Amino acid sequence: MVESPPPRPARTRNPLLGVLRLAFRLVVGVVILLDELVRPLYRPLLNWLAALKLVQRFEAWVGRLPAYAVLVLIVVPYGVVEPVKFLALIHIANGHVRTGTVLFLLAHLVSFVLIERIFSAGKAQLMTVRWMAYVIETAASVHRSVVEWLRLDELKRRARALWRWARLRLR
Repeated sequence: MVESPPPRPARTRNPLLGVLRLAFRLVVGVVILLDELVRPLYRPLLNWLAALKLVQRFEAWVGRLPAYAVLVLIVVPYGVVEPVKFLALIHIANGHVRTGTVLFLLAHLVSFVLIERIFSAGKAQLMTVRWMAYVIETAASVHRSVVEWLRLDELKRRARALWRWARLRLR
């Protein structure tokens, strides 16, 4: 006769992990909201870049890399761009508003474009790393929740209709 394994003890929740998960979801939610507001401004640039042969070859190369190499390719631009954003804010604080703002916007643009292309090309590899898959899936889940909660699709539809109406009236 085969004995069944003893029952597992009830899993206790670590309150610190719960707080960290909540903080992660809040940060991701804010980033998603900002991204949804700004994305229409840089989407045409992303589409144009994605159509370039050089970018397509780069994405094919990234698609053949192992997961941790893709992760390094994502982390390195952050390591360069984030200090540039900080320096741009220092320029703004020191009274060089135009220079700092242009530098800040360029740094954001580089990070959006480069990270977006690397991530889209290497997502399949990143999903093979357990903790990275968790981060990606959690971000996607929070993204869906934020979009649904704020009814962003409806908001975007109304904003586009208002924009078309304003363009027609102001001609």
